[in-house]
Amino acid sequence: MPSVITRPMKHLSRFLLRIMGWKIIDPPVPEPKCIILGVPHTSGWDFLISFLYYRSYGAKAYIMVKKEFFHWPLGPMIRAMGGIPVDREKGASLARQMIEIFNSNERFHLAIAPEGTRKSTEKWKTGFHTIARTVNVPVYLGYFDWGRKEVSRGTKFELTDNAQEDLKRIRMHYKKMGVKGKFPDNFTTGKDLE
Repeated sequence: MPSVITRPMKHLSRFLLRIMGWKIIDPPVPEPKCIILGVPHTSGWDFLISFLYYRSYGAKAYIMVKKEFFHWPLGPMIRAMGGIPVDREKGASLARQMIEIFNSNERFHLAIAPEGTRKSTEKWKTGFHTIARTVNVPVYLGYFDWGRKEVSRGTKFELTDNAQEDLKRIRMHYKKMGVKGKFPDNFTTGKDLE
C-alpha cells in the first residue's frame, strides 16, 4: 500500500495545520509497522487533523472506514486519504482483515480510535490489542487534543497478555494527560477511573 507524498503536499499540510492553530508535538512513528491510537475521537474533524499531521511529514497512515462510505464520489477520495473499507458488523473478520494487511505489507501504519464511536462511550474496544499482539507491532498512544490544539503520535505503550488491564492503563494515561475532544462532552475515559 505504498504511496508517494509530494513535497508541495507536505508543505500544504503543514501550512493548513498552522493556520488552523495546531501544533505538532512529535513526528510520525519511526517503525515501518505500528498501530496508533487516536484519542479522543469526538468528531470527523479528528481524521482531517490526523491526515494533515501525517502528510506534513510525507507519511501515510490508514484508517478503517465503514464500507457504506465507499460509493462515488466519496469512495476514491477516502481511499486516497488512507481509508480501508470494512464491515463493522463483523468484528472477528475485521481483525483478520487487518492482520492480513499487516502481514502482506512491508510498511503499514494503522490508526484506530479505541472508543469505536464519536459519541460518548464508557466501553472502549480491544480489537487493536488483538491485532497488535498477533502481528507483533508496537502501539502508540496518539492524540489530537482540541483544548491545546496539539497533535502527536504519543508514547509507545508496552502491551501485556491482559487486554482489559492494558486498556485500563491506556485510559488512565489519557485521563492524566487531560486531552479534550472537539466535543468535550462526547469523551470519557470511564467511570471506573473516576
